[in-house]
Amino acid sequence: MLKTFSLGGVHPAENKLSAGKKIEVLPIPAQVSIPIAQHIGAPSAPVVNKGDSVKVGQLIAKSSGFVSANIHSPVSGTVFRIDNVLDASGYKRQAIIIKVDGDEWDGSIDRSPELKKEITLSPEDIIKKVGEAGLVGLGGATFPTHVKLSVPPGKKAEVLIINGVECEPYLTSDHQLMMEKGDEIMVGTQILMKALKVDKAIIGIENNKPDAIEHMSKLAAQYEGITVQSLKVQYPQGGEKQLIDACIGRQVPSGKLPIEVGAVVQNVGTTYAVYEAVQKNKPLFERVVTVTGKSVKNPGNFLARIGTPISNLIDAAGGIPEDAGKIIGGGPMMGKALASTDIPVTKGSSGILIMPDEMSKRKETQPCIRCSKCVSVCPMGLSPYLLMTVAEKAMWDRAEEEDVMDCIECGSCSYTCPSNRPLLDYIRLAKGTVGQIIRSRNK
Repeated sequence: MLKTFSLGGVHPAENKLSAGKKIEVLPIPAQVSIPIAQHIGAPSAPVVNKGDSVKVGQLIAKSSGFVSANIHSPVSGTVFRIDNVLDASGYKRQAIIIKVDGDEWDGSIDRSPELKKEITLSPEDIIKKVGEAGLVGLGGATFPTHVKLSVPPGKKAEVLIINGVECEPYLTSDHQLMMEKGDEIMVGTQILMKALKVDKAIIGIENNKPDAIEHMSKLAAQYEGITVQSLKVQYPQGGEKQLIDACIGRQVPSGKLPIEVGAVVQNVGTTYAVYEAVQKNKPLFERVVTVTGKSVKNPGNFLARIGTPISNLIDAAGGIPEDAGKIIGGGPMMGKALASTDIPVTKGSSGILIMPDEMSKRKETQPCIRCSKCVSVCPMGLSPYLLMTVAEKAMWDRAEEEDVMDCIECGSCSYTCPSNRPLLDYIRLAKGTVGQIIRSRNK
């Protein structure tokens, strides 16, 4: 029997329209806008000024705290200005805007395609290198990778879990990365194992990707301590706590981190970036993005430089279809509608989904019928109907008591609700408000 997590979950239509599409390198745009806040934590501080010349891979914004991340130039050219630009959430945020001139890379980056297996750095130096390279979680959470690798005193990592699940419908960037860069991911896994001082790693992949399971299993046989775990298709298995439960049968307690049960989870895209940073001295300045949708002419997986306007990716996929109703950053379950196609690709941009008009319209909200479907599918064991009610009534103390901060915003509740209630919208409101209250209280 295939493994999966033990509580809740749904199985939306997968619609992996871009599966098997080879990664295409997107042409470099004439201008890029690089937000200084592309990660969880403190925004980075610019270290360049208007008029400065920069090369690909050059540091342009330095982390401003432990939970922060360096940002490097994805292009060569001239800093045009430092200004506010629209981000994926619809707000204007500070960004470094660079006019492109050629494609001159920093000379320290190893651009050869040769696989480099020997790992020479110490665990401490690996973590330092990962921090310098500006790596963050590429599955969407964008948590700085060096922080995840810095195990707190008194805690011990026992197992590394590599997230190759990609359970979000439509998205295929991780799947294709495993097919094309499997060996590099294996070496990246070994690097992470060394950094964490563990001798066991599990690569979790859902069984709707049989080619990836077969390919990665064959490769894993050549690398000591690495195994591939085939998992039953069940959304949101890509969530850290759900993946840990599925792979090793341990449940992370409420309000705690995976290290509490001896686990550290890293996305396959992050693992590949770790390989490039440690073995090739390449900072994180580009990533694979899926562009897809039922009416999209050429759905595919594109390697894009950070700061590239998403309009360029949409054009590469055949342009905006005539029946387009909504453009979503990410997948249909956890993604958010974008206000503009001028928004730049960031480190957390895993996909762009163009939904037909008919699919993008919300159905009329009806009264709650107390069917408890939202409770039965919640992978965190919460009561979404109740959380929405207390959010509507601004009962923030009650929301905190009901563990609203445990919500992983997977959208399973809204997906399954027969009354079309905007459960996740209200829960997100409650999470944001309660989070602010907690931070104020802890100052």
